[in-house]
Amino acid sequence: MTPPGRRRLSRPERLAQLLDTARLLVQAEGTDALTLGRLAGQAGVTKPVVYDHFATREGLLAALYADYDRHQTAVMAAALAAAEPGLAARATVIAEAYVGCVLTERQEIPGVAAALAGAPEMDALKRRYQADFIARCRAVLAPFAGDRPLAPAGLWAMLGAADALSEAATRGDIGREEAVAELRRVLMSLAEG
Repeated sequence: MTPPGRRRLSRPERLAQLLDTARLLVQAEGTDALTLGRLAGQAGVTKPVVYDHFATREGLLAALYADYDRHQTAVMAAALAAAEPGLAARATVIAEAYVGCVLTERQEIPGVAAALAGAPEMDALKRRYQADFIARCRAVLAPFAGDRPLAPAGLWAMLGAADALSEAATRGDIGREEAVAELRRVLMSLAEG
């Protein structure tokens, strides 16, 4: 029953509330503290409400990862829509969006991914998001490659560089601007051949 004066949340609103609460819990206490029961308590709902949205802890972690990917995709798409048409501008947008999103999430998403490591559904989910990101990058960079197709190995290497540079910036081994500049260079060299 909804308390007087408070409106009942729609299913999408409740999902967003639960994901926001889960993200805050992970930020404050780490991924290990995130259980469905703990999420229910933090969100002020009953366990059946949480179980209705996420049947398992792995389902919750996968939903957090998917939400992060949606956010990263939206940030990059909006920035690309507003960017200048040249290669340098587009490579800068991709690099800034990737590194920026990782730094915004800090250790939360790597912790979520680590907690899901070994779960078959997570491996498939991560591979799908990686393939989607590579496809988006290919679409943005291909017009600058001339008649030469962008090599799949080069695109995977770019993704590995994006992950490594973002992780190094998160740890403080390099600065944000260094990570962005190097990833931009990798992206431009991929397109220029």
